[in-house]
Amino acid sequence: MVRAAVEGHLAACAQISGPITSTYWWQGKLENDEEFLIVMKTTDERLDDLVTSVKANHSYDTPEIVAVPIVGGLGDYLTWIREETAAPSSDG
Repeated sequence: MVRAAVEGHLAACAQISGPITSTYWWQGKLENDEEFLIVMKTTDERLDDLVTSVKANHSYDTPEIVAVPIVGGLGDYLTWIREETAAPSSDG
């Protein structure tokens, strides 16, 4: 899933942390499961495509997908994210 997102330029980078333990309600039952946290860096313009890709390739019916805005950072790094996630040109 993460390799496809990065190879497809939907995310500039994907980091996997874990395993972590998650406790949550699901279908009326309290669950306690081992999971992995994935953080992917993308842009507003590529977010919808990234969400579609994650949903299509994730084993959960309802994967945790949240978008957190980048409010600042190193300019060169933010430029790198934009360049790596630029949608392919149609004149290609």
